Amino acid sequence: MQSKTIFLYRLFFLALLMVTAVTICEAAPAPPTTGGDPTCWPPPCVPIDGGIGLLLAAGVFFGGKKMHDSVKGQKTR
Repeated sequence: MQSKTIFLYRLFFLALLMVTAVTICEAAPAPPTTGGDPTCWPPPCVPIDGGIGLLLAAGVFFGGKKMHDSVKGQKTR
């Protein structure tokens, strides 16, 4: 087969996959509003701030180490 035909088959398959994913992954309904106003829903709230902070710190550390190794490698050449 020609490369253009293969490209069109892949494009069609990707479009079909995207339409299927959007259809399956519909948004959840809004939580019921009875009584007070809960700060989060469902009630056992889980903070995600600590995990994101650790992930950012690890990324900064890893990027700094890679930059340090790169600069160190350029000085020895």
